[in-house]
Amino acid sequence: MAQPVIEISDLRYAYGAKPVLHGVSLSVARGEFAVLLGPNGAGKTTLMALLTGLFSTREGRILLEGVDLRREPTKVLGRLGVVFQQPTLDLDLTVRQNLRYCAALQGIPGRRADARIAEELERHGIADRIGERVRKLSGGQRRRVELARALLHEPSILVLDEPTVGLDLPSRRGIVEHTHALVRERGLTVLWTTHLIDEIWPGDTVAILHRGRLVARGGADAVAAMAGASSLVEAFEQLTRTAA
Repeated sequence: MAQPVIEISDLRYAYGAKPVLHGVSLSVARGEFAVLLGPNGAGKTTLMALLTGLFSTREGRILLEGVDLRREPTKVLGRLGVVFQQPTLDLDLTVRQNLRYCAALQGIPGRRADARIAEELERHGIADRIGERVRKLSGGQRRRVELARALLHEPSILVLDEPTVGLDLPSRRGIVEHTHALVRERGLTVLWTTHLIDEIWPGDTVAILHRGRLVARGGADAVAAMAGASSLVEAFEQLTRTAA
């Protein structure tokens, strides 16, 4: 059996004396669209901070394409594309300026950077906004710029922490559809966190996190069956109501 692209083993983390993650283990295969589903406060953002190197812990292990994140962070983090929950674009810069700045940080040379920026903005349907200041864009357009930025260096793994927060329903649907298309077209491995069940598609893998513990994992139907529920919605309600 092929080694998972993302392999999280017995991961634990605490803020001072307050434990947040209690031995979380999760694997994601190449080309898989995995959704980390949990209510607010479940520990999703903490897990994403550990996965992206913002936080560190010696309790547990994270392997990305077989490489230990703690031992070789510079080698492995370049394989990640990240969209954080909080917007991180400079509103007073143009789309081009934001992306050129990111490309420079990643060491992408000028001509290559311009080509990659053009490619990604075209793919994300916002090439015509390249000269606009970001503050003039809608929330959905800003998220598409952040997705384009996350993919400039052509990562193999894309992680998104609640990427649709604050967006209206059409914009949310558009981002979900677009990210699934990226998986089909590029073979990306995706880990997407959310508290919204309607962002889960048939065929996605679902991992339910509650109070820092992984309480279920599998397809939507499998999770529902495991919980003795008639649907994923009912299973989610049961598991996040009764799990310790």
